[in-house]
Amino acid sequence: MQSKYPQKPGIDFILKQAFFYWNKTLIFQLMFSIVFFAVFFTSMFFFAAQFGLWEKNQELVEALNKSTSAYLEKINEMGQTENYQMFTFAIIGTSVFLYPLNLGLFQIFRKIDLNEKIELGDLFAGYNGLNFFKYVGYSIFWIMVYRLTIPTLFLAVLWVMITVFVAPLMFFSNKRIFEAISLNIQALRKYFLEILVCVIVAVFFRYIGFTLFFVGGLFTFPFWNAMIYSLYKTIFSEKS
Repeated sequence: MQSKYPQKPGIDFILKQAFFYWNKTLIFQLMFSIVFFAVFFTSMFFFAAQFGLWEKNQELVEALNKSTSAYLEKINEMGQTENYQMFTFAIIGTSVFLYPLNLGLFQIFRKIDLNEKIELGDLFAGYNGLNFFKYVGYSIFWIMVYRLTIPTLFLAVLWVMITVFVAPLMFFSNKRIFEAISLNIQALRKYFLEILVCVIVAVFFRYIGFTLFFVGGLFTFPFWNAMIYSLYKTIFSEKS
């Protein structure tokens, strides 16, 4: 596969295209969220019980009743314990395991373009074969860097920007991680404003459903993938 850049796209076109893919696949957006949150919260409750964190809730409540500073001190104290750190690693592991779900939505969007029949199994395309380990490996790498950059908000945002196309490049063009990052940086240099605006809109819309109507959040949460696919399809053209 070879990637090249077409004429510069308009932001309005990219946004309309993203909302088209999202609206066309609402039932799969809902399924994505149900699977994601069911697995995530089941894992969270299980490991919280496994590492004895539920017993700490009463201590947190008592500390909060005293003062905010006492509550923050208690939180910091808990964060230093081995059990809390193990819990954190377990949640990260769960997030890594769930990451390939995003690739399933890319598969569904591509099938729309090709006028092919969409099946429920497409949602789990990222779990097929040995490629699953490739996507999990990338997810681990991405989270490790993100955790290092999050204290400096600017670097965290920059990391998101320079990796926004890595997943579709790996999935559709079979690019390696660093090759995909290099292509991503090239695209970012040329389409910085378009990518920035679309990322802001995607993040805002992704969580707005939870603030207005909680159930609505189940539909808006996966919107990020529709925006990434719209950007990817518009900026990169693929030829065999």
